[in-house]
Amino acid sequence: MSESAPSISVKSGIPDSAGSGPDPKRWRALVFIALAQLMVVLDATIVNIALPSAQQDLGISDGNRQWVITAYALAFGGLLLFGGRVADLWGRKRTFVTGLIGFAGASALGGAATGEAMMLGARALQGVFGALLAPAALSLLAVMFTDAKERAKAFGIYGAIAGGGGAVGLILGGFLTEYLDWRWTFFVNIPFAVVAAVGAYFVIREPAGSRNRSPLDIPGVVLSTLGLVALVYGFTRAESDGWSDATTIGLFVASAVLLASFLLVESRVKAPLLPLRVLTDRNRGGVYLSLGLAVIAMFGLFLFLTYYLQVVKGYSPVMTGFAFLPMIVGMITGSTQIGARLMTRVPPRLLMGPGFLVAALGMLLLTQLEIGTSYAGLILPAQLLLGLGMGTAFMPAMSLATHGVEARDAGVASAMVNTSQQVGGAIGTALLNTIAASATTAYLTAHAADATTPAAQKLLQAQAMVDGYTSAIWWAVGILVISAGIALTFINTGHQGGTPVAEGGATGADEEAELPVPVVAH
Repeated sequence: MSESAPSISVKSGIPDSAGSGPDPKRWRALVFIALAQLMVVLDATIVNIALPSAQQDLGISDGNRQWVITAYALAFGGLLLFGGRVADLWGRKRTFVTGLIGFAGASALGGAATGEAMMLGARALQGVFGALLAPAALSLLAVMFTDAKERAKAFGIYGAIAGGGGAVGLILGGFLTEYLDWRWTFFVNIPFAVVAAVGAYFVIREPAGSRNRSPLDIPGVVLSTLGLVALVYGFTRAESDGWSDATTIGLFVASAVLLASFLLVESRVKAPLLPLRVLTDRNRGGVYLSLGLAVIAMFGLFLFLTYYLQVVKGYSPVMTGFAFLPMIVGMITGSTQIGARLMTRVPPRLLMGPGFLVAALGMLLLTQLEIGTSYAGLILPAQLLLGLGMGTAFMPAMSLATHGVEARDAGVASAMVNTSQQVGGAIGTALLNTIAASATTAYLTAHAADATTPAAQKLLQAQAMVDGYTSAIWWAVGILVISAGIALTFINTGHQGGTPVAEGGATGADEEAELPVPVVAH
């Protein structure tokens, strides 16, 4: 690496010289970025399908089974902000490739696991490298695609993958588990990661001068990591041990104290891990909040619909995966054909708000689920509406989260998108599962006297389960309506029809960032 003549305004993140034109290889780079994002999103659901088989083979106890999921979630959710800052400091391309190679190695370790400890260690390692990879991928898009129309197309593709990848994971997980072996749900990551890493190494050219070379905020790293780990683990404990459990309450209290301390530290240190200007921007704050809430609803749906189709309807894992195809089709259509086409002409709130409302309508249809519900008559149209709504909303949300952000903050802004999704997923799984379990128990208690034969008891069990699911889905409807309300009221920016520029209104320490600083060329 060598010093070069051009200078850069840190506030705008755009080189002052003529060398700041678009990268001619940016569309090829998008292929490898999208492939890596698909791998990370797949991993969130693909292991769920394989878990029963893996548990049996490795002798994992029922009490420790949840740690196969939790170990990944804690490492990933806890280290995302750190990963985003590393990408800003170390270089997004380098962080991206390192994350891919590490994720491949951890996946190989998981697929070759011979016991419980090896499996849990591999899952935690996957989370660590995923936390490097995910924010680096999104921030690369943010700094490589600055033309409004190109940005719309790029984020349309990325949004479709981010939204629909989980459902693809259910299909792939079911196929691999049923026809090959659960170990292939880990091994399948290796070709994804190798192809993406090699392609990224040769194709991605990160714009010069977009790094943030401020020293690492160690107190911020420690406080944010511990606070997020306590928060995610608190919701995981709530799901398994109840909301009134002393450890659960202790984790939530500890999380609140740690995260409050983190915000206090960030407001005072010279080079914060998460500059508060990233959070306090009205539009980005609205994106993080509405997206996190929407993910709560989506994660609950994946969970309940998977159980409904397999346990109540008797679908095989592969059939269950394919049953989610309408949602994937809807998401791809909403993201690439509606969101991407309208993003440069329509304010984001008028895509996100109605998008979440259409998704809420699809969720509302699913409150009518019964044991004998027709897939084609109710579940299919509900999924199409959900997919269309979420795809339309996710796409401008992903773009707006990094639109106009200072180049030096692109990594942490991207990490906040992933953090809101990760925390939303943890809350969704715990909160909606608890609501469903409580409703199921209440239904069983109320109708137990009527079930006097084994056949009647089996039918009652299924009816109680479905009643629990629909009760929780009603909450998901309400959450999506609140997401729409937040998007419509918080987000007030115009359409993204111009080239992203830095936001004004910076004060204090930001003012000195107007001075030109040397660009380091790769």
